[in-house]
Amino acid sequence: MNESSRISRIVRNFLFGIVNKEFLIFLFFLFVSGAFWLMMTLNEDAEKELKIPVRLTGVPRNVVITSDVTDTVRVNLKDKGYMLLPYVYGEVLQPVSLTFKNYDKGNGRASVTSSELLKLIKPMLFKSTVVTSVKPDRWDITYNFGESKKVPVRLKGSIVPNESYFLSNVIIEPEMVTVYASRQKLDSIRSIYTNHVKLKNLNDTIVKDISLHTMNGVKIVPSEVKVTFCPDVLTEESVEVPIRAVNMPQGKVLRTFPSKVRVIFTTGASMFRNIQVANFSVIVDYEDIKNHPSEKCTVRLKAVPHGVRNARTEVETVDYLIEEQ
Repeated sequence: MNESSRISRIVRNFLFGIVNKEFLIFLFFLFVSGAFWLMMTLNEDAEKELKIPVRLTGVPRNVVITSDVTDTVRVNLKDKGYMLLPYVYGEVLQPVSLTFKNYDKGNGRASVTSSELLKLIKPMLFKSTVVTSVKPDRWDITYNFGESKKVPVRLKGSIVPNESYFLSNVIIEPEMVTVYASRQKLDSIRSIYTNHVKLKNLNDTIVKDISLHTMNGVKIVPSEVKVTFCPDVLTEESVEVPIRAVNMPQGKVLRTFPSKVRVIFTTGASMFRNIQVANFSVIVDYEDIKNHPSEKCTVRLKAVPHGVRNARTEVETVDYLIEEQ
């Protein structure tokens, strides 16, 4: 190794040694300052909101809880920062058990106050810890002894198909749900609605699990339903429908020319094959002819099958003849 290379290596090692030494000193003081800051912070008073699981135990078999019972209580604890650490990262706070009979008022209601909850929570806390708040302030629990009835489910929302589609069918499963409530509330409930649903530009079948709208003091089983939205492509079709005379007096017969009229309508492409002519009704009313005599009579589209839209007769009037029997 020549002299210049050796000198270069010595200089490089010297410089790196100084840098490494200074870097280690920097890290040491950074660690010390961080530890000092942490100790100062943990030694100050702090507040922390924590959630404690709550369980309602000892509920008789014939009792049905009809209100939504929360499974947690939120407590705000105040103490030195280092004293709060076991609550956050340890297992100091255990689930609180509420025995049903201790809070039953005997009239279909049970009530638990925040002070009663606090009595169960305080034994788990350190002596220096102060509870500044308990939420909720009060639990009101409603129940009955199995009174229920089945009611239909109704869809609530806005369903807008694509421009060239229409909503041919909505399938709700199950169609009926069981509601548990007081006798007075059961008598007033006729149906249960879903939560609001909003769908736009629907052009394909969609299946959604939708929660049912909750009511205070009412338990719904199941609490959600499966809803299938079935859009269909719109198509224009037509059928020949016989003309039927109504309100004819005894001994008279009305004949129309032609005897059938074409009805034009739009429907889903998949529904058209299930549409029957018998489900259309086109009439001529004798009372109209009697009150407004004319060479032609007016035809009216009286009824159309389910799934038919924008139905109309191809002609509005036809020739007719009234014969004596």
